[in-house]
Amino acid sequence: MDDDGSLTDTQYIARALDEIDRRFDRPLYNPAEKARQSLAQELGRLPCTIVHSAQPACHATSNRPGVSTLPVYMLVSVRILEGPAGEVTALVRKAVYDALCRTLRHHAAGFGGGRLEHIAEMIMRGLKDQDRSVRLSAGRALVELVRLHQSIGSGVCRRTEPLFTMLYRVFEAENDRWRETTLITVGQIGRIATPDVLGQSVCCLISQLGHENPIVKGTTHMQLQGLARHHKRTTYRLVLPYLDQIAPFLVTRLCTQPTLLVECCRFIIITPSDFIRFTLPRTLPQLFASCDAKVLEAVTVQTGEKPHALFIKESHTILAYALLLPKPGQTNKVLNFVLSILKQAAGDAPIEISSVVRSCIVPLLTELVIAMGEDEPAEAEAAVQALIKVERHTMSSRSRGATPPGNIGAFLKPYMLGIMTALNDYLQEPQGKRPPEFKKKILRSLGPFVTQIGPAVTNVAPQIMATLQTMVVVPELSDVTLQSWLTFLSTLDTRDIGPHVGPTSASFVVYWSAFSHHGRDLARQCLESVIQKGTQLGTYLDEFVSLESIPQLADANKQLMALRRKWKPQDTLQGILERLASESVTVALQALRELKAFLLSDNEKFVRTLASGDVFDPLIGQITSALFTLACRDGESAESLRALAFDCIGALGAVDPDRFEMGISESRMIMLRNFTDENESVTFALHLIRDILVGAFRSTSDITYQNHLAYAIQELLHFCKFTPALVSPEPTGSIPLKVRNRWNGLPKYVLETVTPLLESRFNLNAQESHPIQHPIYLTRQTYREWVQSWTSHLLTRASGEQARKVFYVFSAVVRNKDVGVAHHLLPHLVLNVLLSENQEDAQQIRQELLSVLEDQVDPNSKSSADKKLLSAQTVFTLMDHLNQWVRAIRQDIRTRKNESKRARSLVVENKDEEQLTKIDSILSSVDQGLMAKAALQCRAYARSLMNFERQVVTLRQNKPKSGQLHEYYERLHEIYANLDEPDGMEGVSTLIVSPSLEHQIRQHESTGRWTSAQSCWEVRLQHNPDNLDFHLGLLRCLRNLGHYDTLRTHVTGVLTRNPDWEPQLAGFQVESEWMVGNWGEVQTLVGQTKATTSSILLAHVLLALREGEPTKVADALSNARRLLGAPIVAHGAKGYRRSYDAVLDLHLVHELEVIHDVVTNLPLSPSGHHATLEQLSRRLSSRLDSTLPIFRTREPILSMRRTAFALRHVVKSIISHSWLASAKIARKAGHWQTAYSAMLQAQQCKDPYSFMESAKLIKATGEPLRALQELENSMHLFASTEHDVIDLTEDKDKDRDDIRMKAKLHVLRARWMNDSDRFDLVPVLNTFTEAAAVAQGWESGHFHLGQFQDECYKALSHEDKLNRGTRMNLSTVRSFAKAARYGSKYIYQTIPRLLTLWLDMGEDSRIIKTDVFARVNQEIGSAIKNVPAYKWFTAFPQIVSRVGHSNGDVYALLADLITRVMAQYPKQALWFFASVVKSKSKSKSPSPRAERGMVILNHLREGWRNSRLVNEILRMTEELLALCDYSVREDRKTLSMSKDFQRLYRSVPSPLLIPLQESLTASLPPVSSTSGFTHSESTHEPFPVNAPTFERFHDDIEVMRSLARPRKITIQGSDGQTYMFLGKPKDDLRKDARLMDFNGILNKLLKTNSESRRRQLHIRTYGVVTLNEECGFIQWVPNTIPVRPILMRHYERRNIRSWSPDLTAMFDKIKNAKTVQIVADTFNGEVLPQFPPVFHEWFIETFPEPTAWLASRLAYSRTAAVMSMIGFILGLGDRHCENILLDMNSGDVVHVDFNCLFEKGKTLETPERVPFRLTQNIIDGFGVTGVEGVFRIACEVTMQLLRDNKDCLMSVLDAFVHDPLVEWEDEKRKRRRNGVRREVNLRELAKGALKPIEKKLKGIYTTSRERPEKEISTSNLVQMLIQEATDSVNLGKMYPGWAPWH
Repeated sequence: MDDDGSLTDTQYIARALDEIDRRFDRPLYNPAEKARQSLAQELGRLPCTIVHSAQPACHATSNRPGVSTLPVYMLVSVRILEGPAGEVTALVRKAVYDALCRTLRHHAAGFGGGRLEHIAEMIMRGLKDQDRSVRLSAGRALVELVRLHQSIGSGVCRRTEPLFTMLYRVFEAENDRWRETTLITVGQIGRIATPDVLGQSVCCLISQLGHENPIVKGTTHMQLQGLARHHKRTTYRLVLPYLDQIAPFLVTRLCTQPTLLVECCRFIIITPSDFIRFTLPRTLPQLFASCDAKVLEAVTVQTGEKPHALFIKESHTILAYALLLPKPGQTNKVLNFVLSILKQAAGDAPIEISSVVRSCIVPLLTELVIAMGEDEPAEAEAAVQALIKVERHTMSSRSRGATPPGNIGAFLKPYMLGIMTALNDYLQEPQGKRPPEFKKKILRSLGPFVTQIGPAVTNVAPQIMATLQTMVVVPELSDVTLQSWLTFLSTLDTRDIGPHVGPTSASFVVYWSAFSHHGRDLARQCLESVIQKGTQLGTYLDEFVSLESIPQLADANKQLMALRRKWKPQDTLQGILERLASESVTVALQALRELKAFLLSDNEKFVRTLASGDVFDPLIGQITSALFTLACRDGESAESLRALAFDCIGALGAVDPDRFEMGISESRMIMLRNFTDENESVTFALHLIRDILVGAFRSTSDITYQNHLAYAIQELLHFCKFTPALVSPEPTGSIPLKVRNRWNGLPKYVLETVTPLLESRFNLNAQESHPIQHPIYLTRQTYREWVQSWTSHLLTRASGEQARKVFYVFSAVVRNKDVGVAHHLLPHLVLNVLLSENQEDAQQIRQELLSVLEDQVDPNSKSSADKKLLSAQTVFTLMDHLNQWVRAIRQDIRTRKNESKRARSLVVENKDEEQLTKIDSILSSVDQGLMAKAALQCRAYARSLMNFERQVVTLRQNKPKSGQLHEYYERLHEIYANLDEPDGMEGVSTLIVSPSLEHQIRQHESTGRWTSAQSCWEVRLQHNPDNLDFHLGLLRCLRNLGHYDTLRTHVTGVLTRNPDWEPQLAGFQVESEWMVGNWGEVQTLVGQTKATTSSILLAHVLLALREGEPTKVADALSNARRLLGAPIVAHGAKGYRRSYDAVLDLHLVHELEVIHDVVTNLPLSPSGHHATLEQLSRRLSSRLDSTLPIFRTREPILSMRRTAFALRHVVKSIISHSWLASAKIARKAGHWQTAYSAMLQAQQCKDPYSFMESAKLIKATGEPLRALQELENSMHLFASTEHDVIDLTEDKDKDRDDIRMKAKLHVLRARWMNDSDRFDLVPVLNTFTEAAAVAQGWESGHFHLGQFQDECYKALSHEDKLNRGTRMNLSTVRSFAKAARYGSKYIYQTIPRLLTLWLDMGEDSRIIKTDVFARVNQEIGSAIKNVPAYKWFTAFPQIVSRVGHSNGDVYALLADLITRVMAQYPKQALWFFASVVKSKSKSKSPSPRAERGMVILNHLREGWRNSRLVNEILRMTEELLALCDYSVREDRKTLSMSKDFQRLYRSVPSPLLIPLQESLTASLPPVSSTSGFTHSESTHEPFPVNAPTFERFHDDIEVMRSLARPRKITIQGSDGQTYMFLGKPKDDLRKDARLMDFNGILNKLLKTNSESRRRQLHIRTYGVVTLNEECGFIQWVPNTIPVRPILMRHYERRNIRSWSPDLTAMFDKIKNAKTVQIVADTFNGEVLPQFPPVFHEWFIETFPEPTAWLASRLAYSRTAAVMSMIGFILGLGDRHCENILLDMNSGDVVHVDFNCLFEKGKTLETPERVPFRLTQNIIDGFGVTGVEGVFRIACEVTMQLLRDNKDCLMSVLDAFVHDPLVEWEDEKRKRRRNGVRREVNLRELAKGALKPIEKKLKGIYTTSRERPEKEISTSNLVQMLIQEATDSVNLGKMYPGWAPWH
């Protein structure tokens, strides 16, 4: 056959087959036997030649042709087999069947036309051939035919059923030889069979077990045994899945073929009677259907049960079988047979079939529902008809008006939950393994089941979703599952689909790759059907996962994106975060994948802006919190979650923990009444349902566990007295209002989940309890076993009826693999059991606690590290829970004692106190020393610190001997080191007289003084050179200093002397080798060690990257992340700060991957190459900016980057920038040698700006003039060489950076010139001017120019200020205006100062006449237009205070500015402007300020779309003023908002913001100096988007007792939260408002400074609304308590009275004392001993959980320090214990009542002598270190910050000058009365009050008149203040009402 090459292979094969077809249209030309045999053999080789011509042996392959050889075979084989027997011999026939075997094996194209049926008939003839070899050959062909049927797809059983029917016909023939070979064939089929066909094979074989012929029987046994071996099953397991078919077959032949059952039972090794009993559910339906009483009787003999008993046991399956019979007559016959048996057993009593049906209604319906899942439509329809029959049979029991027959959905609705539970039981195989086909049938049945019920199926949606999610992951079940899923979604109403959007879309995307083509099509239809609902789904659409990763879903994704077209990146991120919190593992996994894609996509720039600036966006905290929570999640798929979480943590980076907050809340409650109070018990049950059970129930895909959870929810609902009547559509009045309110109070998603369970009937199979050995901890190998066993045991020991009811329902739940529920219940169980009367149980609990703690400190412990750590954490949680209960019950007792002294109350209190004593005794019985050591051992450092400190306090009270406390102090020092609290270490160090070298090393290392630490280690090594730990310490210092050459040399030397130390030193050795590029040695070292330290793991990654093989790279990265992230899990979801090193390692791994990906895929073009590297550089710089800004964190990142880039030798510029960055951070850390080395490396890399870092380093080392000289020389050299270089590549970003760097050089030079005092001002000014000109859009250049000019102006004389000064002010205003326009970094310096200069100039009559002032006005007018309004808003109080400005031109601009700000931010600005409008003059008439204010507001209202807000604010302030001015009788304690202030009450809801401090404070866009990833100035949102507005007022107004009768109002916000404000009449709150502004600015500055930010220094602020000069509102600070009642309570416990006649005598003595020594002796020796310090006890009681205790005490110490410094600066007095509040949630100090400002306390009758309150109890709250450490350092940091920003702060206080306080009016009148003739100027009074503040900010201060004032260093000033505040003489002479002894 010719081929010209134009045909494809398929076309050529088809042509050849056509040729063969034509050739054999006629008889054979050579009919001889040999010829026929040869032709048959060639016919068999034909398909092999076509499919695999190169391979001689025939084998199956997927590479099949597109044409079939089967027609040719059929034609040729007919010709071969035609002829006489002599020609068509057995050999010929065998060859024909062999050829058929090959032909079927390679057949692919076409299955129709009846060809396979003809082939089957041909094979059957072969199976009956006389020759055995032919029969066997035909059997092999049959095997291939079955294999072919299996390859086609679903429905294989239907296709193979005719084949097995033919086989059964062969068995029916009386020919044992045929049987024998056919049995072998069936056995061969079973070996290649799918599970369904295997069942057919097994049934076929078993049917022959009872044959009389021993050969047949033996062959059958052999084939069955062979199948069992082949499928690796026991004989029983082989048969078990197919008992549904086998058992009826055997049992129905019990009378006719008894040996068949016996032989089968022998084969599966079971007795016939056991087999019959075991298979009754499978056999009885057919037995009853056949009405065969004889066989039934035989079964009763075998089982020993009567027929009626057998029926009752399996009534549902029997009735289902009968109802499914196709003919009504057959069904009736069976039902009558059943009734006859039952009546006979009941003595012919009347029995209705309806009662029989109702007795098993749910199981019966389940069987029929399953039958609806049959493949055959007729059989499925029969099931529907059967359901109708059931409905009819039960009609008699229904009430009138019920749904008419035929409405199956309405009929099934009440039984939905029971049916779903039963179906899930089948799917979970609780009763034995089910064959896949049966499970498919169940899953198919879900579709018609859902369809029949309709939308009401939503009531069992959680169960259906759990089933679908579980089964969709099983490959053979996924298609039918997806089909039912589609039906389910299509049936639900749109409003009910919402909760399933997230889990559905997540499941499909996660498992998409495992779906078949048909499955993917079904999944696509599901997703598109949901997307088409669109906005009808509401917020649920946000839960739809991203489809971008799946190309086949591009259309669906397009539709989804269209719905989300308005989404901004933050909306996408918020949606991902919400899904990360899902209880569903599948949803969480997919959300993690999306988050990873989000972090690595184009959104990376957006993420980096979130993690920039001084305070990160709250989203960063949310991301981190979500990732840590998922990383620490236990249970199913935990490893997958962790792997992705670690990947995302690395992608986010090691973000600075000081710049964001992680909000992780825990839902836990305290049972005060121990289940004796019904309301409390019900509340607890609701808490368990809402916060624990429902989430687990909705998310789990473990159906068995879900059933256990369902049982627990069901029983707790009953406990809460919830009934189905709650959801009944018919009105009912039988439900108590309390119960209905509780039900309605549950969240919507909870109600959706639990409503079906109101009528459920889940049961719990009680397990037999076994004796348990105590302590349980010692008998269990793992933590999980221990916590489950102990919880299960305690469940049986619960005391009290209500407690037992609640806890019993969890007995099955706590045994689940997820121990979360057990962990949550355990504290409540322990408390309940301890409060019982059973002392044995209490003792066992104590033993359990002690056994865990003792195991921590036992050096011979055999427990695993995980078990010890997790168990200890659990014990600590228990102890905290008990302590919280103690705290709560004490508060409760105290409250009730205060309220009533009645006998009944006392009885209750006595019982409470007894229980309190009981718990206290358990807690106190645990040795504090053991607790401290155990906590230290398992790294629970806060707890260890708490217990050690308590021991120190106890020892101090007992006056210990010298040195007795030294050991405890060393432990405290060690703990603070581990807590990374260097301030605490510093404080402890002051207590240690002679610190050891170890102590000094800890101190140096914690504070980053690595050079000093290195020296200490070297000293230790001199004395003990063979100590490995000492060498490791030295190596750690060298690594942290970046001295890798020295490190490498040291490691080499140490290993030469001690080669056995190699495993411990491997990490350092590997790191030192890769730093010098010795990769061969790195490879060798890594291969020799099994260590998994971070250095070794990173080395594995580097080696893989160097090799570049993708698989190895992926494996190395995955393994590194898995192991490096492990500490995150150990430290828990709240342990970000503690696990920061692990986060840093993940950060490094991610950057290695990013650098490798970018560098290995660089564009070839120079421009593309450079642009890609520049983009990478910016990405990396941005990531570095967001890390903790310390050398120890940033140097490893920079070092690893250099290593990664060096692997490819292509990016020298980035490496040089990295060296410069290292030099910079080393310089700032004081590591001069490291900085110098890094700077030299940058020079070697030819970095053009390395000279700038070199100059800075010289200056930092104390040579400022040399530094300036080098900078100038280098700048001249740089300028000359720059012109010689021509850059052919154009890069705007690079040009901008170069310009910026040049400007920085000029600014740096100018500042150093100015600091040197060796240059005239003109060259300095010119240099600053040049810097601003070089980079005209750079904020810093203009700011420094303006600042220099302003400083020059301040140095001028008064006359010069009026002349030259005005021109200088013009330049300053111009520079500051430009700086404000171009950036936000210096906004708090530029805007306030600019305003002060402009407005002060405008008040000078001489200046306003000059041209210069007109130009100033022009500059201001331009700035008002160009500078964004939110920047002006930062100084809005200052702007508003000058609204009464005397100059018309200035006022016009000022009014324009005010109008612009209010138009842009009306909701915020109007609150500040309200006091202007309501301002009063002396005559109580509106003041000029008020008139101007109204003019501005009226102008604002004209044509303004938000004019409603103006009207709202005017009305609101008017009504609030009325409330403040309302006259209240002395006897009234409350007012009614709705009655007394109706207009105010009706004014809400209002669009006005509630005037909270956080809502009215503008935030600035974060700006990174290096990354280029900055917020757009124009699009920045300075205020919270969702700030709460007024929703309603609460009716009750509480009137306070104080003289002015302030009144407290309560506001419900639009966010659902409650806010309280205190209205203060006759009180000028402008002082408070200005101070809050001052504190607000200071908070911003504290966040800017890295030192204060790391210590989280801040001031607690609150909203202040001034309505006019006489009254206003202050935001009520919730959860606070004054210090005084705290101290009073603790002194009362010690029977110490707050005042006594003795104290009166002592203070009289002090008052009359003639010497200060008498004062000091009296105060120290007589007053203080009566009041021992007790304040530390409040922290222990209020914060019993150690981490909270430590955090609260640190917060207290630091906020006290900050306010002490601010109070000193502002002259704040009257700091008695009622004016200092403590936040009971955080420990923060909150100061109130700022009436005594500006040193007013020194003018009182008894002058105040201390700068701030620092009495013994205040100090006692700081802990054992007192004022040292935390408090002192916080004072120094705050004071330095105040001094560094004195100009900015003084500008903020400028508002005091121009908005004088009422008290200064009083001072003015007072001076007039005292005869002061000169006119007293209010502004002069205000300025006079601010002068001392300015002095203090400059550091000028003295403690006595004898000492001259001089500038003092910050540390010395703080020391002076502390001494002054704690001086006994000063305290003794304070006013006694100030309580200086407290």
